[in-house]
Amino acid sequence: MRTYRIALIPGDGIGREVMPVGVAALEAAAGLADGFRLDFQELPWSCEYYLQHGRMMPEDGLETLRGFDAIYLGAVGWPERVPDHVSLWGLLLPIRKAFDLYANVRPCRLLPGIEGPLRGKGPDEINFVVVRENTEGEYSGVGGRVHIGTPWEVAVQDIVFTRRAVERIIRFAFDLARREGRRRVTSVTKSNAMQFNMVFWDEVFWQVAGEFPDIAADQCHVDAMAARFVRAPEQLDVLVASNLFADILTDLAGALQGSLGLSPSANITHDRTVPSMFEPVHGSAPDIAGKGIANPLAAVWAGAMMLEFLGERQAAAAVMRGIERVTAQRSALTPDLGGRATTAECGAAVVEAIRTARPGA
Repeated sequence: MRTYRIALIPGDGIGREVMPVGVAALEAAAGLADGFRLDFQELPWSCEYYLQHGRMMPEDGLETLRGFDAIYLGAVGWPERVPDHVSLWGLLLPIRKAFDLYANVRPCRLLPGIEGPLRGKGPDEINFVVVRENTEGEYSGVGGRVHIGTPWEVAVQDIVFTRRAVERIIRFAFDLARREGRRRVTSVTKSNAMQFNMVFWDEVFWQVAGEFPDIAADQCHVDAMAARFVRAPEQLDVLVASNLFADILTDLAGALQGSLGLSPSANITHDRTVPSMFEPVHGSAPDIAGKGIANPLAAVWAGAMMLEFLGERQAAAAVMRGIERVTAQRSALTPDLGGRATTAECGAAVVEAIRTARPGA
């Protein structure tokens, strides 16, 4: 029997509430399939760990993770206790960079039964994927501060684009479009104002686009793209963008879906000697942590993406059928979606739907 070792990092806030639901859903799907099991090992790395040990994870944390097939992450951050730049650069970003998880994939799809904020826009109009460069760009971590505490203090944050990183993320987006039967890849740019790095991005985009004559290609400035998200999401198919641009736009995408509690993501590398990482987008949400009302569906959906990446496509499809059945029936939705269900009640409904839904139902 195939066994996948999964590093489970619930992390902070509602991460600790939604991840047990995700685990239960994935185990339910695995129980329907023949030939594989999931071996979860929970790791307590979090802001609480930082307050106890002065670090977000042990010194050998990355080496510990290296032995797993995938990482299933809940959320990172508790700004009232640990500054966000400390928690983010202490756990999430080091994992992405150390394992070269260069592709961040965030689907945006309005699920059945969910009413999004855009009038007249339903599941047929809101169904696209954002591919985010995940290791450099605006989040490269290059820069510094000088003359600290003086009236002439200076802070510099540099943006770094390398041909290798830009080319591979754009090629990843075109490959994804071809694999999923999508028809268009749109590059998100700002080359009218950023005459060096974004002009370079544009040049590489069109070079790579030439290798995919079967996929339409175009580009759009990031500010105009934000407007297109709201005015004409049906025009969007696959978007590829830099670290910062995609980070901002995908939160807007979460709003189009009806809630950030529905937004999953995958941090992917094709080097199978290191684990890829799968997580909900919503963050730790300290304002609702401990209330039992967090939406677990993004965590479950991220788990489905993990199963898909591991090659367990039938189990991944079963998880997605379970999610869609719950949203379509609207009887076990959490308050962010207009329902009254608790996190546990929503999770129980998903698990039951996974176990009972027929293929294709």
